[in-house]
Amino acid sequence: MALGLRVRLLLAFALLGVTTTAVVASGSYFQARTVILQQAQDAAVASLTDELSKVYPVVSLPPTQEELDLLAQRLSDREGDAVVRYGDLWAQNVADEADVLTPELRREVAGGRIAWQRVDRHGERLLLIGTQLRFDRSDGTSVPSGVEVYSVRSLATEQQSIDRLATLAWVTGGLSLILAVLLALLAAQGVLRPVRELGRAARRLGEGDLSTRLTVRGVDELADVARTFNDTAGTLERQVGELRRMEADARRFVADVSHELRTPLAAMTAVTDVLDEEADRLPGDAGQAARLVSQETQNLTQLVNDLIEVSRFDSGTARLALDDVDVAAAVNATLRLRRWADRVHTDLPSGVVARLDPRRLDVIVANLVGNAFRHGTEPVSVRLRAEPDWITIEVADQGPGLDPEVLPHVFDRFYKADTARTRSEGSGLGLAIAWENARLHRHAGRSGSLVAGNTPDCGAVFTLRLPRVAAETVDAGGVR
Repeated sequence: MALGLRVRLLLAFALLGVTTTAVVASGSYFQARTVILQQAQDAAVASLTDELSKVYPVVSLPPTQEELDLLAQRLSDREGDAVVRYGDLWAQNVADEADVLTPELRREVAGGRIAWQRVDRHGERLLLIGTQLRFDRSDGTSVPSGVEVYSVRSLATEQQSIDRLATLAWVTGGLSLILAVLLALLAAQGVLRPVRELGRAARRLGEGDLSTRLTVRGVDELADVARTFNDTAGTLERQVGELRRMEADARRFVADVSHELRTPLAAMTAVTDVLDEEADRLPGDAGQAARLVSQETQNLTQLVNDLIEVSRFDSGTARLALDDVDVAAAVNATLRLRRWADRVHTDLPSGVVARLDPRRLDVIVANLVGNAFRHGTEPVSVRLRAEPDWITIEVADQGPGLDPEVLPHVFDRFYKADTARTRSEGSGLGLAIAWENARLHRHAGRSGSLVAGNTPDCGAVFTLRLPRVAAETVDAGGVR
């Protein structure tokens, strides 16, 4: 699971604080522990050496039991007990202390050296120090006498000091962790606030509010990001504003030209009507030319009408003229009007009534069926299905179907899928207008839809969904 920036900052600061505290506290603890124990050890060795100087050297060997006991009593004090040994002879009052003497320590002392060692006895920390007394010979030299003296001292006081240091280290670590978390929260607040502001500004910018700007605070990297965002937003606002102005000019130009063409086209249509009547009586090429002019005039008229319709969608002035429509009857009327009734297989249940715009329904069905005839293969079928709140009309053909690369662009304006179809007639606006007309019908906040796809038999199929009761609204459609 990905962790948020706040959590990562908290973890990083906490880890840094704990690691730093652990290193510093551990180093200080071990150094102080070593110093405390070394001081206690040095003091004990000095104390034992001082006491031994009072009985040094041994003047007679072997010592008696009374002499060993007396020596042990003289060397024992409130800070520790003394253990005295000569061969198998031990001072009799220190049997418990004799048990803690380790073989390693005794070997060192037997070799004539001063040795010390720290051991635990029943959870108590002890310091053992051992040495041998010297014996003066008649020739004036001194040699180890074999009398071993051991000092057994408790390190309880020093251990308490060490424990206090450990407790202080733990407390320091805990306080450092708390301080690290507080610092992390402050740092996270300082970092996350501009990041959150940047995120909100980016969302507003993505939603279309191009006037969004950030408040620049300070001169750090986050301030540089805010300035860069503001510069980018300003550039984007200027560019989008220019594009919108150019788009509005283009739409106005298309609308103006389309409206201006209607008058001369009306005159040309009247002339072509006369030419149509005379075409059969005109000789050869003249008759063919008259029919060609008539057909192209009709195509130009249709293109101008389509452009005017598109301009209404773009300007937001397209309106629904709703009426209660018998859908099956309306579809049959569309087919009969265009002389397609005998060429289309229909499955149109009667009694399906919907409140729609009959003219726009006629435009949609005519475009879909005409497209199937132009680009598909017969037979073409139209099927109607009714739901409680929606109706569905499917128009399918038996052609090669739509190429997957074509499907996303089928309803784009002026798009012609020449590579996917055998022919490419028309202006490329018919399906775009059908799509806009479908979306113009709304119900309960949902728009009608027109979707292109392929049937299992590879033919193309267009599925129209319209509400049974469309709302009386104005819709600007969508730019394709």
